[in-house]
Amino acid sequence: MQNVVPSPRHLIGMLTPSSNTVLEPYTARMLEPLFPKVSAHFGRFRVTRIALDDSASEQFRQEPILAAAELLADAHTDIIAWNGTSASWLGFDTDERLCAEIHARTGVKATSAILSLNRLIAARGVKRLGLVTPYTGDVGERIVANYASIGVEVVAGAHCGLSDNFSFAEIDEDRIGQMCAEVSGAAPDAIAIVCTNMRGALVGAQVERALGIPVFDSVSTTLWGCLQAMGVATDALAPFGSLFAAPPPAGMARPAR
Repeated sequence: MQNVVPSPRHLIGMLTPSSNTVLEPYTARMLEPLFPKVSAHFGRFRVTRIALDDSASEQFRQEPILAAAELLADAHTDIIAWNGTSASWLGFDTDERLCAEIHARTGVKATSAILSLNRLIAARGVKRLGLVTPYTGDVGERIVANYASIGVEVVAGAHCGLSDNFSFAEIDEDRIGQMCAEVSGAAPDAIAIVCTNMRGALVGAQVERALGIPVFDSVSTTLWGCLQAMGVATDALAPFGSLFAAPPPAGMARPAR
């Protein structure tokens, strides 16, 4: 009997906030066109509240995240992604250091939602950004300042004023679509939905088709970054957003100004 060599699988490890109920089902939904060739596997660590005070920031100290990453590495994952957006307000360098430490600790290359978003912003020449989040205004202001530091102007923002992480998933898709439409009035080069517990992936794709403005949802950008790092073609996921199309549709990749 001839031996059959199995097709190689691509295994993604996702580090997940403990109170998040969005990113697992939405990531699985987007991966359906690539299943079983590509699959995502999740590990959690405790995150329950988003704010700028010390107790909230303490949730993102490295050691609990690294412990979860080590468990994901047991599954022989090809890449490990921090599927959260804390670096958008804590500073982009926090994710750079975390990903370097994950690789040093596990031997597995690493990325994050925000590093993937920033890579996409740079690749698409985005200089004017619309921002949609569930967060409080002060967190939004910190995000605006961090993007200004890399030459990206947030020209409009819409925020829900929430801090309980579980509650972010209760914001319905109609509201998210309305928030995207609101910031689109400032004519941004792209709209970023910054939160991996916000149900923006599917409605974001609908919004960008309606408005002609790219929408980069955090769950989608994390998956995009993982697939890019593994060298997996993303065209089959194009119905979930222009970020997955190669090349992006005409009018969806605006040149830098």
